Amino acid sequence: MDNSVTVGQAEDFFAGEAENRQKIHFGPGSSKRVGELARELGQNALLVTDQGLSAVGHAQTVVESLEGAGLQVTLFDQSIENPTESSVQTCTEAAQGANADLIIGLGGGSSMDTAKGCNFILTNGGRMADYWGVGKATRDMLPMIALPTTAGTGSECQSFALISEDHSHRKMACGDKKALPLVTILDPELTLSQPRKVTACTGIDALTHALESAVTTKRNDFSDRHSLLAFGLIHENLPEVFSNPDDLSARGCVLLGASHAGAAIERSMLGAAHSMANPLTTRRGVVHGIAVGLALPVVMEFNCGDPKTFARYAELSLRTGIVTEGSTEKYAVDALIARVRELLKLAEFPSTLQELGFTESEVEGLAEEAAEQWTAGFNPRSVSADDFAKLYSSLFSSPSCQGETQGLS
Repeated sequence: MDNSVTVGQAEDFFAGEAENRQKIHFGPGSSKRVGELARELGQNALLVTDQGLSAVGHAQTVVESLEGAGLQVTLFDQSIENPTESSVQTCTEAAQGANADLIIGLGGGSSMDTAKGCNFILTNGGRMADYWGVGKATRDMLPMIALPTTAGTGSECQSFALISEDHSHRKMACGDKKALPLVTILDPELTLSQPRKVTACTGIDALTHALESAVTTKRNDFSDRHSLLAFGLIHENLPEVFSNPDDLSARGCVLLGASHAGAAIERSMLGAAHSMANPLTTRRGVVHGIAVGLALPVVMEFNCGDPKTFARYAELSLRTGIVTEGSTEKYAVDALIARVRELLKLAEFPSTLQELGFTESEVEGLAEEAAEQWTAGFNPRSVSADDFAKLYSSLFSSPSCQGETQGLS
């Protein structure tokens, strides 16, 4: 895909959404503008990132840009994967000590969630459990700048922080429009340092976001636009990123696609693939991207039992060039799901639950946990614990036996 196309999509990221305040800056080297952009928002910046990004020099580069623009900077590089209430509290204490009036999140979804969680507590007090849900912050929050270094979660275009309870490890989705970053900088150069496995896991996560947000019960014209752009950018360019990791154009397309997918989630939520994924992560620490990738094809097949969703999948297949005009809906949908499986194979992901150490005796418990996940309520086809049990059971089959879940009821 011509990179000029992605530049245009970034400039027109929120086409028609007059009330959106977020500014998107896209392109190789765009992260060098962080000092200039931050200067307009505050003077005492808290930079939230992780030790890995500090080790490869990304954090120091951002610090130098901020200090060069005259800001005082406090570096907090202790964010952890799957941030918890206690890790957010540690970050908040750093922000209080710095007298921060601006928060900058640098990294993947975990750093973004830590930065947003810190913003909730710093400005509104209490603990993260107090904000579990939507719109529970009563006071204004500090301005935030998002600098993603992975093309995955799309958190840079969302107002939600996903924070785990310390004792139960349940993920709490804490959302408030005031938590949405005011500025997002999409610099594909920042993604070059990712190991291949991280690129694969985050890329498949973004793919899942695009396809789930495209069919939820809350989908609308705005989310449809973002999810369509996201899926097109990701499915066309992710294979090139796998085969040629230094291709900045392809990386830029996937990064922009992940952000469009994040914007789609913000407007339409997610579905049953995420509901199935979370128990896999909670029970055995399965990386999120692998967990949602494993669940996605069988959930799509299940969702085909809903005629409107079936038609929507066919539309996505046609509009993103997987099939051509004149194809039947069934051919288009089969081709779409086949493309998803092809991308999972290119990502070198496991294709069965037993490869991840699960046994069939765990199916009932996994299904009960999946049915309790909040994203299940947005799935386009109603899904019960019994349905989840059948979906999990199908993932103990060999890949050649999969693709038979469409008739589940």
